[in-house]
Amino acid sequence: MFPGVRVPLHVFEDRYRALVHHLLTISDKSLRLFGIVAIREGYEVGQHGVQSVHRVGCLVQMTSVEPYEDGRFDIEVLGRERLRLDGLNISGEFLVGDVETLPSARTPKGNDTTREAAHTLATFAEYRRRLSAMRGSDVLDGDLPRDPEYLSYSLAATCLLTLRERQALLEVDTPMERLIMLRHAMYEEMRAIAAIPSLPATEVARTSWSPN
Repeated sequence: MFPGVRVPLHVFEDRYRALVHHLLTISDKSLRLFGIVAIREGYEVGQHGVQSVHRVGCLVQMTSVEPYEDGRFDIEVLGRERLRLDGLNISGEFLVGDVETLPSARTPKGNDTTREAAHTLATFAEYRRRLSAMRGSDVLDGDLPRDPEYLSYSLAATCLLTLRERQALLEVDTPMERLIMLRHAMYEEMRAIAAIPSLPATEVARTSWSPN
């Protein structure tokens, strides 16, 4: 999950149902906030469960919610800002963390980050063209922000990357570093496409496509 990115979520596990019920008790919708962090070891469900999580994640706002009669929910969340997890309490109905939000590294006008954003957009256009040609239809389509920081987050959520790659991008502190990493990742994927042109794009990228 990245700041500025909207994602639909289907809520069915008991602890996440409890979290949504808690959020719905908050009358100010802008304060319906919770954190999303990636699992480092273990699994979301099953007897081997979560063993550890990454410390850097994303603070999100629940912007819409649709309940089902059986207690499930469809919700949409918007990434607000990055967070660092300093502690975790697992004793309640849902996990509660001690967190600090990480400052946003805004891009000063007139520096090289704007040019890097343009180079990365051009690389993405070629990356998208090659994936679309492989699939036989347009993929990864949609408008992208021009602000270098939110562009870097949107591309990190859109490009066909592994969880490890996405986590590394989330942990980077500046848009410039994130954009450079994204360009290198796209070059690697395009080299893979050229080497193994018969595989579907999602298999070449080793992950399913994120439509966010």
